[in-house]
Amino acid sequence: MTVTEDAVLFEVAGGVATITLNRPDQMNAINADLSAGLMDALRQVRARDDVRVAILTGNGRAFCAGADLRGRAGGPAAASGVGGLFPTEDTVGFQQFDPKKPVIGAVNGYCLGGGFEIALSCDLLIASEAAQFGLPEITLGFFPLAGAPVKLPRSIPRVLANDLLFTGERIDAATARSFGIVSRVVPADELMPVARAMAEKIAGYAPLAVRAMHELVRRQGNMPLGEAERMASTMRWAIGQTDDAKEGPRAFAEKRAPVFKGE
Repeated sequence: MTVTEDAVLFEVAGGVATITLNRPDQMNAINADLSAGLMDALRQVRARDDVRVAILTGNGRAFCAGADLRGRAGGPAAASGVGGLFPTEDTVGFQQFDPKKPVIGAVNGYCLGGGFEIALSCDLLIASEAAQFGLPEITLGFFPLAGAPVKLPRSIPRVLANDLLFTGERIDAATARSFGIVSRVVPADELMPVARAMAEKIAGYAPLAVRAMHELVRRQGNMPLGEAERMASTMRWAIGQTDDAKEGPRAFAEKRAPVFKGE
């Protein structure tokens, strides 16, 4: 299935949605079609019962090289300033939209500017050895518009985040892993098989427990510790009442694979 013509591709198999940014000739640079297509795909992830987890990747040499500055040069964005590059509702980093299910970012190549911010909005992030990361906005006279100045210093040590934000320099995949930006770095030809294996594993777990974990992880970052712990306790009790919570221990005792139904 194709969303918004060819700018974003969306397919579902075995409980896993694969979202592919698909402007390879433009390094998957963000324009209105790609931004709207990405949000449409994420809304489908949230709405569809046959989707339990999603993979987000790019087609070609880039995951996403950021805003399509060349495509918008001299157009409305030039007249209205950099803020005109991105739709106000269909935010490029999707930080204002919660798909309610885990999204695995599979960074296949250049991951720059707004593309880096898209990656930071994923719940799990892995990269190929060919990946490069950077936030070059400061070199162009502005700064990242979709959450990096707020999100990155909360995700990795502040001095490392500031290095990227203030210098605009790129780092390779190995450095990104050492910074704690990605959890795994794999050869390019193994990226999607590894991402799919991760997704299929998560898709096989109890969906209510996965969704509760996802909600807790996403929401607790803005809460005081005590409030987050109370939320975790409430969720733990609720999940403990589900049929799936009984099926897991029962299957373990019977030495068989559990059959989780989301009940």
